[in-house]
Amino acid sequence: MIVSGSQQALEITARVLLDPGDPVWIEEPGYQLAQSVLLAAGCRIVPVPVDDEGINVSAGVNLLPKARAAFVTPSHQYPLGVTMSASRRLRLLDWARDNGAWVVEDDYDSAYRYDTPSVSSLQGIDSDARVIYIGTFSRVIFPSVRVSYIVIPRDLIERFMAVRFSLGMFPSYLFQEVLTDFIRAGRFARHIRRMRALYRERRTALVESVQNTCRDMLEIHGAGAGMHLTVTLPSGFNDAEIASQAAKYGLCLWPLSPCYMNKPRHGFVLGFAATPADQMAGAVHQLWRLLKKQPGKS
Repeated sequence: MIVSGSQQALEITARVLLDPGDPVWIEEPGYQLAQSVLLAAGCRIVPVPVDDEGINVSAGVNLLPKARAAFVTPSHQYPLGVTMSASRRLRLLDWARDNGAWVVEDDYDSAYRYDTPSVSSLQGIDSDARVIYIGTFSRVIFPSVRVSYIVIPRDLIERFMAVRFSLGMFPSYLFQEVLTDFIRAGRFARHIRRMRALYRERRTALVESVQNTCRDMLEIHGAGAGMHLTVTLPSGFNDAEIASQAAKYGLCLWPLSPCYMNKPRHGFVLGFAATPADQMAGAVHQLWRLLKKQPGKS
């Protein structure tokens, strides 16, 4: 099903699958807009911790085993950037099958992997039709292309159609036709290859700059894929205050702590796709100067 952006995909999926009061697992930390969609649907949100293998299914079972659904970003977890391990993927699918639950897979930027081969989607290994897969062109082409898609189990198609039409008949055919030509002519595949090389260069420049300049203050997470990485701060720093200070100098920092619902960890989600490699060192040095100016940190 073609929809107008991944946010609409999440909203349609929530309306089809969930009723007010339904408990839903979300990743902790996780995608704030997914939280907003679920809260608007009246769901009971159950934050499940993320570790180096992705969402901790055993922890979710201990917190609330009979959740109605789990919203996950397995290919490149947002915001920590980890890739869900194969054993954790199978454990999540087994949980969904055994409990009649749904898994909503938001695969927002899996096209860009730098250090490891591509990984299979949850939907691709699901043999019980429990996964709803959401993909988007907005991230891999440019944000104003509001074209995303949902891969839907066959027995849910009519319900998804009913909700989709209640929100508007269809996305712009113009964008769909242009994208179709772009893909069929082979230009989309070439675009991905070209941008993967460019983003790898920018990612590497950012990682090296952080390691050379801020090694004693910042720990890097999730640099192997996607268009962002995350850095975490030692205790005593306030990421929101630092981000506000950075904005005065034209430095855009996205604080990590709002991605948590419980016991936030402080740091920053650093996007590197739009910053040339030769500007990374200067931007990171500016961040380092801000960190050194924090009370008691000089």
